[in-house]
Amino acid sequence: MDTKAIETHIRGILEAIGEDPDREGLRETPQRVARMYEEIFAGIAYSNHEIAQMFGKTFTAPSAEQIQTAVVVKDISVFSYCEHHMALMYDMHVNVAYVPRSRVIGLSKIARICDMAAKRLQLQEKLGTDIAEILMEAADTPDVGVLITGSHSCMSARGIRNVSARTTTKTFCGAFQTDRTLQDLIL
Repeated sequence: MDTKAIETHIRGILEAIGEDPDREGLRETPQRVARMYEEIFAGIAYSNHEIAQMFGKTFTAPSAEQIQTAVVVKDISVFSYCEHHMALMYDMHVNVAYVPRSRVIGLSKIARICDMAAKRLQLQEKLGTDIAEILMEAADTPDVGVLITGSHSCMSARGIRNVSARTTTKTFCGAFQTDRTLQDLIL
């Protein structure tokens, strides 16, 4: 990430909106924004495959007789940024479920996958697809479901200014596409 270019452009934005980037409260703002962008957009530097490798620590699954229907992790908190307005997508909660095959993934890795995938400019629909794709590779299973519910500041702070609107997206892969029992696990 080119933090010096970000600093230059943020200074230009401040000037373009009529602010004085040299006033006390704004003097270090370009540097602060550049550091913030490094953090909140860290996922841009990695492909889904690389994220799956980063957080793909798995363990041998219980035998077929011991396997549960699915592993479900709910209410993983993330935030992201809309690629259309660079507006915050906030108060987002991700529910993830998968049917283990030969391997199970560490539970904290599921939350880490969601967090890193969210650190990109994107659409909420794409975030769900990316999380599912990463988890399918990391856990070596085609059976993954992802439900995301969140608020979008491009709707709440501008335009329609509807602060109560929430968006829900569902991504179903493998057995989740047709098995209502599996779908119900993440709802």
